[in-house]
Amino acid sequence: MRHLAWLMALTAACGSNSKKAKDGGAGDAGPPDTPPLPACTNPVHGTTMSATMIGQVSGVATLATSPFNDPRLFVLEEQGRIRVFDANLQLAATPFLDITSVANFAAGGEQGLLGLAFHPNYAQNGYFYIWYTTGPCPGGPPPKAPCANVLERFTVSSTDPNQADPQSGVVILSIPDFATNHNAGMLEFGTDGYLYISTGDGGSGGDPMRNGQNPNALLAKILRIDVDHPANGNMYGIPADNPYAAGGGAPEVYLMGVRNPWRWSFDRGTGDMWIADVGQNCIEELDVLRAGTAKGANLGWSAFEANQCCATEAGTAGADHCNGLGGAAAQPCDMTGKFFPQVTWSHGGTACPDGTDSGFRAVIGGQVYRGTCYPDIVGNYYFSDNTAGGLNKAVFNADNSVTVTPLPAPAGGWPGGPASIHADAHGELFEVTTGGGVYHLEAGPP
Repeated sequence: MRHLAWLMALTAACGSNSKKAKDGGAGDAGPPDTPPLPACTNPVHGTTMSATMIGQVSGVATLATSPFNDPRLFVLEEQGRIRVFDANLQLAATPFLDITSVANFAAGGEQGLLGLAFHPNYAQNGYFYIWYTTGPCPGGPPPKAPCANVLERFTVSSTDPNQADPQSGVVILSIPDFATNHNAGMLEFGTDGYLYISTGDGGSGGDPMRNGQNPNALLAKILRIDVDHPANGNMYGIPADNPYAAGGGAPEVYLMGVRNPWRWSFDRGTGDMWIADVGQNCIEELDVLRAGTAKGANLGWSAFEANQCCATEAGTAGADHCNGLGGAAAQPCDMTGKFFPQVTWSHGGTACPDGTDSGFRAVIGGQVYRGTCYPDIVGNYYFSDNTAGGLNKAVFNADNSVTVTPLPAPAGGWPGGPASIHADAHGELFEVTTGGGVYHLEAGPP
């Protein structure tokens, strides 16, 4: 394995956050005066990608991430536990946090512990945020069932950095839901210090509640909130420049028209936002919005599936499959003000406008490599698909187009059932799978 052990303990940050910027911006989210982790001492040249297994967790793994400038790796188990790998990538026997006893916690299928983000000042305040689902939630169309998508803050133990305080939980936001699927769950802090949250459309099929094009709904959105300045009776504040901060929609909304953006990320070098949005019956999509352009964007769902007007897609019994389900009225396919994806993949079949089957069924983002171990792949975005598998490289071009290259499989093949690809604090990429595998993505000579 080419990954080098990082022989450095967490360096505590000093000082406080600088003044918040208007947008997420480039670079890691953290105090600007925090000493960075050391660069890789023996960089490896080459662009041939491979995946090396570093560990195995229990059940479905959904995300690997790290606190700002922390050499450890934290991995989510969908069933409700956060596991920690030390700086030498050794898995601790005891979970960092176990929420399986949280009231009404629901896991399985698309439910469970889905998101994790560490506060930019984690080294000082010990705060981290998780996204999980509650139930029971029987699924199907409305009326709403007693389930929710929950954002909760916890605090690390005051005596053990590898343990969270299980009694420290504070619910920050709870969004009522009506079905078990499409819960999104990716959490990221921007360099503006705000927390960005992806939500799915609530589930069932065809966006029956019409959340996608409703600016007042918190589902089918990416939200942006200020967790440091609670206001108006909430456990969070609203950034003054949010699109609907002054009215016209829910003030938490940052962008709208997404279906289930299971994994999205900021490019830590540029601030560009890469959104992998899982499609309905026909199209998977990849949207890339340059820094400063994502705020207020509308990605089209559910009037559109990716770049295709839903009204032209024949679904079951001839009815279009993302308008008219659940008794909801069809929506006009007005292209005005919509942002359409740079890359799409068709499911194929006679129901879809493009009959070619790409093999994609659930696109899995994905992050731009900004580490130091593999200098020849810096700036490339790597992503996969839960069904098609494999590994793909994407490059964001100056004309806003995206060039995608499927990569050849290494001798041992690619991990099966990819669930997430994300960077640690060093900028190195890790992939986790629905089988609980945790892999380091590496580059080298042919």
